[in-house]
Amino acid sequence: MTQANTTTEPTPVTVLGLGDMGRALAGAFLTAGHPTTVWNRSPGKGEDLVERGAVRAASAEEAVRASGLVVVCLVDYDASDAVLEPLAGALAGRVLVNLTSDTPARSRQAAAWAEKHALAYLDGAIMVPVDVVGSAEALVFYSGDRAAFEAHESTLKALGAPATFLGEDHGLAAAYDMAMLDFFYGAMGGLVHAFALARAEGIDGASLAPYLNTIAGILPPIAADTAKDIDTRTYAGEGANLAMMAASVDHILHTAKDRGLDVSQLAALKGVTDRARARGPGGEGGGGHGGGVGGGNKN
Repeated sequence: MTQANTTTEPTPVTVLGLGDMGRALAGAFLTAGHPTTVWNRSPGKGEDLVERGAVRAASAEEAVRASGLVVVCLVDYDASDAVLEPLAGALAGRVLVNLTSDTPARSRQAAAWAEKHALAYLDGAIMVPVDVVGSAEALVFYSGDRAAFEAHESTLKALGAPATFLGEDHGLAAAYDMAMLDFFYGAMGGLVHAFALARAEGIDGASLAPYLNTIAGILPPIAADTAKDIDTRTYAGEGANLAMMAASVDHILHTAKDRGLDVSQLAALKGVTDRARARGPGGEGGGGHGGGVGGGNKN
């Protein structure tokens, strides 16, 4: 059973993987005063960490045996599985935190491997860029072994406070990660397309950007209201019914087509609105509030 750390001595930590994010994680642990051991599959990385006091291990096994808390951050679960599978024996009695980004299914597969070897295992997801890691603004999700999280929560706060535990399903951190990135990349696609449409109409980006903050500013209440609608399956459509929003999408689509822009994302969105309208009255809610601006939020 994982025992809570009740000493005042900083917990030793090992970081496996010294890509940009791995170096940021190790740096945050060092800044917080934790003795930090590092290892990377290829040589030549982490000199700055060693200069700051990190210990470079000669092998992954040596790195694992140096600390009770082992954090791995690699490119994907193919990479982390390849590193970790030979280390099951060395990891016994330690807490393994996998901050590698991949799918919820891969997270649960890794958890099954850890359970097979009776390892204390947490899966996680880092939701901020490398330069934010270690700050109060850094959002890092964890899921899996609750006792392991509680034993090392104070140490994990070095990466971002508060450390956010989502539940005992090991796939939750990755699921939140995928859902949030789904929103992010869709929004970024819409943002880039908006600038392209504006430029096609003779509007430079700097002129448009300040007004986009109006859209960004109304998104938090829209997210809260839409979450409530989705969870309760009630779509009032107050001020932004589906027919109106579908018309807005159609207007944007025709404007973009007229200017010879790529319309694949808009066409896909129009397909969704068309199918939704075919299933019910056009006055059903479109999942957002805010009058006529609602249709523009979705591109």
